[in-house]
Amino acid sequence: MLNAIVVGAGPAGALLAYLLARRGVPVTLLERQTDFSREFRGEVLMPSGIAALHEAGLRQPLGALPNLSIRTVEIFRGERRIVAIPVDGFETPPRIVPQPAMLEMIVAEATKAKFPGFKLERGVTVRDLIYEKDRVAGVHADTLEGPRDYRADFVIACDGRASAIRKRAALPQDRIMQAFDVVWGRVPGHFLDGRTARGYIGNGRLLIIYPSPEGHMQIGWVIDKGAFGDIKKLGAEGWIGALAPHVSSDLRNFLAANKTGPAHPFLLDVICDRLREWTVPGLLLIGDAAHPMSPVAAQGINVALRDAVVAANHLGRALVMHADEAMLDFAARNIQAERWPEVVTIQDMQQLGPRFVMSNSLLGRIVVSAPMIAFAKLFLAGFLARRFDPFLNGVTRVVMEQ
Repeated sequence: MLNAIVVGAGPAGALLAYLLARRGVPVTLLERQTDFSREFRGEVLMPSGIAALHEAGLRQPLGALPNLSIRTVEIFRGERRIVAIPVDGFETPPRIVPQPAMLEMIVAEATKAKFPGFKLERGVTVRDLIYEKDRVAGVHADTLEGPRDYRADFVIACDGRASAIRKRAALPQDRIMQAFDVVWGRVPGHFLDGRTARGYIGNGRLLIIYPSPEGHMQIGWVIDKGAFGDIKKLGAEGWIGALAPHVSSDLRNFLAANKTGPAHPFLLDVICDRLREWTVPGLLLIGDAAHPMSPVAAQGINVALRDAVVAANHLGRALVMHADEAMLDFAARNIQAERWPEVVTIQDMQQLGPRFVMSNSLLGRIVVSAPMIAFAKLFLAGFLARRFDPFLNGVTRVVMEQ
């Protein structure tokens, strides 16, 4: 049986390793950290991401995780609520699921099902690629016990936007310049009914706040790129206080009552680009390793999960069939060909909103003004819903082969 190495146990890597192992492929999943805890990782599952997990046969264990469905999204401009958008009527509403719990569930399911070929190794930092006759044949890594080489018939890199493999493979990329970053933080307790998310827009600013099933509110403050240094100096209480002039009085009171509890702010350096080629002989990159997504509309985790399903279809089939090297590489190219239209469409759509919401130009102020939003709600609701649908349900059909 041909074997595979998957580097990075994020959403794409964990799900792909699980699916390959379910097909009977011997697969080693290498994860740099010793656990899945992070200060913050994407946790908004859109219907497209939920569908990918259901396709993978994980409906029941996903439902057993701590999760929370948002009922309403409210858009404010200062004190004034401009629009309230009900989302609980969707056939599959977006769901907040802590990512560490989801990742632990996926790898536990692989172990629980006793897939004999599945192996997870934590604390493994991949440093470089192993080449044999101009073909990737494995990876050089540092482990908790010291340096080690891992060899396989095929390597899949899912090691995120800071991918070491991406750097070593030196694949050409198209960078989409971003003018903003996001400061993330948490405030203990639930605001309002614990099922409402809010966005505050206007004056070139954007703030989002939504509840987590872990008992806190997650806050994201969109800032100009490079401005984090000044915010970090304010400390936990200071940066929460800096938000107060831009939000409604009820949120201002909630933040004031919990000002001693927030976690220290940390920065998400917003990057959006895509490799022109995701593969070289013996190697494939998917997820953020191939196409880091903007945080707009919470697409990163969902697109990554869909990448994993498509990769499992093509590579899983080839590995099980004992395909030769040419067929393995052909399967990898087909994965990029199938996923490319969705990735490009969503990344291009992600660029539109910030141009207006974060702009303090006259046109930007007009677009996010209360009369314009009211007009859009009344006369353009159907059009806007269709435009937003790719963020909810994806662009292409992703189905798991049986």
